[in-house]
Amino acid sequence: MDISGSDLAEIYQVASLAYARAGALFDDAQIGSEPSSLSLDQLLLEIQPRWERLVEVGLDAERFGYSVAALSDGAFADQMILDDRRVDIYLFSSAGSEQRADRLGDLPIATPSGDVLPLSALADLNESVDTDSIRRLDGRRTVTLNIVPPRSVALETGVERVENELIEAMCVAGEIPHGVSIDITGASDQLQATREAVSGNFMIAVLLCYLMLVAIFRHWGRPLFVMATIPLGLAGGILGLAILNGLGAPFGIHQPFDMITLLGFLVLLGSVVNNPILIVQETYKRLEEGAESIVAAVDDAVNIRLRAILMSSLTTIFGIAPLVLIPGAGTELYRGLGAIVMFGIAFSTVITLTFLPSLMVAAMSGQQRLARWVSLRRDQSY
Repeated sequence: MDISGSDLAEIYQVASLAYARAGALFDDAQIGSEPSSLSLDQLLLEIQPRWERLVEVGLDAERFGYSVAALSDGAFADQMILDDRRVDIYLFSSAGSEQRADRLGDLPIATPSGDVLPLSALADLNESVDTDSIRRLDGRRTVTLNIVPPRSVALETGVERVENELIEAMCVAGEIPHGVSIDITGASDQLQATREAVSGNFMIAVLLCYLMLVAIFRHWGRPLFVMATIPLGLAGGILGLAILNGLGAPFGIHQPFDMITLLGFLVLLGSVVNNPILIVQETYKRLEEGAESIVAAVDDAVNIRLRAILMSSLTTIFGIAPLVLIPGAGTELYRGLGAIVMFGIAFSTVITLTFLPSLMVAAMSGQQRLARWVSLRRDQSY
């Protein structure tokens, strides 16, 4: 959470309230902040250079600041390659970690003129009370809260709870003053980018699936019967996930609609078309062999392919069922994906044996009547 504004006191106040709410929102969550302290009462030592004096000894602001940093907390110097690893090089004073604030005035500063002068001769040291650092994002003062929910909470669920139970609750309580904004970034941004990528990949997968069916049937229209079962199969996956959460609530089973669950639709897309292909292909085969009618051809196709469809569907369903129904370590990660695939295939099997035959009879009969009408109109025109 990036909490930004112009008034540092208001930002820290909002950040402190958000920090407390985040701690109560999740159990065993990791919560941190940047800066690490959310108070404005820290004892600070402010170094104010005497600019005229620095000019006399030949020092500019950058070189003077670097010297002070190296003699106090250490300053980055360069990088080197050691055993194929990049290693940072820092400069420290001989005092090292034992450097004391009351001795900063005695730090020896080497000047370009060749003199070595104490820091107190080049700058004034004033004690003040304030924050130890000020972060800025897009030019605005910002405090960032890092909230890492426990592993049992999916990222989507964590973001949703932060938005609804933390930020919205603070808005309702009037704890966010005008001029302070809160943005959710970090892993949630990556989640949104991943969701958009998966959505784009899903559309590409649908297109590739259709083109592959066109190559199999050698026809542009027949694959549409197969493609018509895809939305219903996906709806069955969503319905099955809702049923799993409803029936599994007394047993402590709750599967959020997380990113891995969303990937289940990509897996289901390649599986849900297998059974309809058998019905469509067998129907047209029966028609080519001289079936009495469209209804008879569809009926024969269902009867002939019923055994293969049930065997394929049941083996897949029973193979995935332990992942979905039997709790265990790590099963919560992939239970959503398994539920989408299992319930989607089960629902698709029912659709293949009921809805698809009816759709084919209606569409092919209508196509026959339309062809007769066009032929009749053509004969009348002649």
